[in-house]
Amino acid sequence: MKHSLWVLALGGWGALVATPLWAAEKIELTTRVSGVVDQVLVKVGQRVSKGTVLLRLEKTILQARLDEATAEHARAQADEGDAKRESERAQELFNRTVSSTTELDAALLRHTRAQATLSAANARKIIAQKNLIDAELKAPFDGVVSAVPGAPGTVVAADCQPKTLIILRSGQP
Repeated sequence: MKHSLWVLALGGWGALVATPLWAAEKIELTTRVSGVVDQVLVKVGQRVSKGTVLLRLEKTILQARLDEATAEHARAQADEGDAKRESERAQELFNRTVSSTTELDAALLRHTRAQATLSAANARKIIAQKNLIDAELKAPFDGVVSAVPGAPGTVVAADCQPKTLIILRSGQP
């Protein structure tokens, strides 16, 4: 029985589904992120298992983006904590009739904005983590490497029509 990989894209979300098929014998693989191929870990004719790392992109820029997102997240957490304390203090002063509704509203608005900034920073951090993980191209099913067009130094632009880096087929070498 031969395997193939179906890619299902709905509203910007992609899902990979491995299912038995008789029509397709091979699949062309590439990375989800842009970068430069650092290492090719397989050779033509090599048998690979599902999940085997086939190649790795250079990770320096992706790691820097994750570091930047982590720092941004830490800053947003600190800002959200400060804004929360300010809003609690403003509420306390308002309850004691020491401050106005305007001052309370301004403090609550600052806290809401800080929460939104924290949520956005968290999302950027998750994306940066996922991009770093996706710098490794893994076999989606057991198979045999039938071609390796990608080599160290190959530039991959994931936004356009990405270059095929590995061709994997099911069956015997």
